[in-house]
Amino acid sequence: MPMKKYLFIQRSPRGGDRQQPSPAQMQEMFAVFNAWKEKFQANILDMGGKLSAGGKVVTASGVTDGPFVESKEIVGGFMIVSADSYERALEVAREGPGLMMPGSSIEIREIATP
Repeated sequence: MPMKKYLFIQRSPRGGDRQQPSPAQMQEMFAVFNAWKEKFQANILDMGGKLSAGGKVVTASGVTDGPFVESKEIVGGFMIVSADSYERALEVAREGPGLMMPGSSIEIREIATP
C-alpha cells in the first residue's frame, strides 16, 4: 500500500489562556519528544517548525494583518508525516509531545496530491 502524506497542525490556547511549563515539565517534554521522534523517524518527512505569532491574510480584496484576535487558539506549528493509513497517522499524533500541554490539539489533514 502506498504511503500517504498528512499535514499535522499544532494548536494551543492563546497566550493568556495557557500555563507555561516548569523546567521539570520542559525536561520531560524534551525526553518524550526525542523518544517519539526516534520511534516515528520513518514517518516524519518534515518536522515543520514553530510559526511566529503574526502573519498576513490575503483575500481578493486585499491584505490584512492576522491572525485575528477573536481566535481562541493559536496555530503554533506544523509537520508533514507519511503513513500507510489515517489510523497510523493518528497513532503518530497521539503518541507525540504536542498533546502534553493542557488544551493543545493536533489537526490532521491528508494531503490529497500525489
